[in-house]
Amino acid sequence: MLEVRARDLDGREVIAVIAVNPMDSDSVLATFGALGVLVVILAESGLLVVGFFLPGDTLLFPAGVLCAATADQAPRLVLWQVLLCAAVGAVVGGQIGYLLGRHGGRALLARTSKRRVRDAAARAEKLLARYGYGKALVIGRFIPLVRTVLHPAAGALGVPVRTFTIWQIVGGLLWSQALVLAGYTLGASVPGIDAYLLPLVALVVVLSLLPLLPVLTESRRSKRDR
Repeated sequence: MLEVRARDLDGREVIAVIAVNPMDSDSVLATFGALGVLVVILAESGLLVVGFFLPGDTLLFPAGVLCAATADQAPRLVLWQVLLCAAVGAVVGGQIGYLLGRHGGRALLARTSKRRVRDAAARAEKLLARYGYGKALVIGRFIPLVRTVLHPAAGALGVPVRTFTIWQIVGGLLWSQALVLAGYTLGASVPGIDAYLLPLVALVVVLSLLPLLPVLTESRRSKRDR
């Protein structure tokens, strides 16, 4: 809930309460615009349990669509502002996640009772082991859930600061800018794209899970061999 205070023409204070659902991209974008992109992406990129409940891909793609002008509607968001906020949120969020991981992240992951968090942490570790630090930090940005826990996991596992910083910036910029620009391109070239946002976002999420297939296949194979 967001409380807004103002005064009417007679000088009396008026309090307006605006309902905001941080897990709903439409609600976030309608209320906060580009600033909402910055805050949500920052949290989703490294604040562990909190980030699991926030939209990432499903916020950036629609934000890009809303930056595009159509024949009968002006842009509802400013493209450069969304790109900048997405980049800052992704990079700063990733670095915060890493610092949290270095200072007690492993203990926090061990104590959590949420199965989704534990599973995502295990996948993040396997991703780092399978692809190496650089590739894992770039690929992991495009995988929901894993993205949130990857940076704290990297900190907890002792990934060197310089290596982590370079590759998480590369991954963060590629992920955030690509999704916003993909949404913008579709919004500018396909009339009435708003009506197809849900299936398009679902497709983006499915595609983003593809890098996990080798890790999951390897995990199942190792379980069968035991």
